[in-house]
Parts: sequence; structure tokens; C-alpha cells
Amino acid sequence: MRSLAMLSVVCLLLCSAAAAGEEGTMQHTSLSAMALPAPSTDGTVSVEKALAGRRSIRDFSDEPLTLADVSQLLWAAYGITYTREGMPDFVRGGLKTAPSAGARYPLDIYLVAGNVTGLEPGIYYYVPEGHVLHLIAKGDSREALAEACLGQAFVGIAPAAIVYSAVFERCTVKYGQRGRDRYVCMDLGHSGENVYLQCGALGLGTCAVGAFDDSAVHSVIGMTDEEEALYVMPVGHPAKR
Repeated sequence: MRSLAMLSVVCLLLCSAAAAGEEGTMQHTSLSAMALPAPSTDGTVSVEKALAGRRSIRDFSDEPLTLADVSQLLWAAYGITYTREGMPDFVRGGLKTAPSAGARYPLDIYLVAGNVTGLEPGIYYYVPEGHVLHLIAKGDSREALAEACLGQAFVGIAPAAIVYSAVFERCTVKYGQRGRDRYVCMDLGHSGENVYLQCGALGLGTCAVGAFDDSAVHSVIGMTDEEEALYVMPVGHPAKR
């Protein structure tokens, strides 16, 4: 009996460790998961043209985004572009579209969807491994997000918003305070500009928003305790003038 009891304890500890390992990638309860369409790596708009046309857009039409749009934008933000056997766990699946100091990849990315064809309104967590969206909260949260962004109405009008957070410890464990003061913000800038340029290539618009109540955005999204909110990027079709 004692041996069976000890075996049960060992099994319980092993299962708990496995769950903790899985949580290193996904710490939210997934209500459902969707594999996104494969992104395109051969567009028709040159980098130079996207750069020349880059602007912050705050006026959006009521035209919905497509699932293909969402897939392309999230891939541009943090999609995987290279992987191989034996890469360290902190790389989280492989090298990505945005550079990262020491490949620590401190960012987490969410999609607040309200008007996306083929996607239920809700808050989604993006997992680059497998290019997957996990639904973590149902319902249209765009107005709540706009309120958290100090009442900036265009945040709630855009069909969707990409929301960034960071787990600073992913960088500080290697780089100390410099990881917090420099490298995480640099990573955010790299990824955010990718979203701007991808929007330009798709005929979409975005505006990077940094003016918000940190705790309110954290609450609306349902971020984990270790995350800090960094950026909100509403995306959609520019309103015709």
C-alpha cells in the first residue's frame, strides 16, 4: 500500500511538472483554438512602397477584416520564420519576423476581435508555434478596450486591435536591468513597425497607442500577473475621404 501511495505521489508530481511546462507557452485557459491560414511570403507591394506610405490611421470604415488579414498581421508581428531541432525553450518555437535581443522574445500578443469575417468576437491569444489563435474570452471587448485607452474612440471602431504585453523576466534573467530599460522596448518597436508595414501592404491602417491605463488594459485582456501591457494597435480599412 505504501508503495502504491508513493507511486501515486510521483505520478501527481510528474503531471504537475508537465502542466507547468506547457504553461511556459500558454498560461491562459483556451476556450477553443484555430489554426490560422498560412501567411504569404511573396506580396505585391515592395518594402520601399510600404515605407513611403506608412502613416498612423485613426479613421476606419466599417468594412470587416478577413481571417487572412488577421493571419498575415499576426505573422508579421511575431510569426516564426526559422526553426530547427534543439533550439532552447526560451525561443518559443523558432526565430521570428521581428529581431529580439538574445532571441529571448519577451512579447506576448493578443487580438481583440469584433468585426472579423470567420472569427467569433472575443479576445484571442496568439501562439506563433503552429500559427494558432486561442480564444480566451468571448464577446466584443472593443469598447472596453477603448475606455481603457483613455476614451480614444477609434480603438473601439476598428474591427480589431492587436495588443502587446511583455514578460520582462524573459530578458532580465539574462540581461538584468538593461533588458527592462532597453531591450524589451526595442523588441516592441521592431514588431510594431512590422505591423505598420504589413498594414500598408494589405491596404489596411493602424495606429500604435501607448496612452492607456495600464491596469485597465491588463484587466480587459485578462493578462497574467507576470505580464505588463505595452501597446495597443487598432487595425482596419481606412475610411474613405
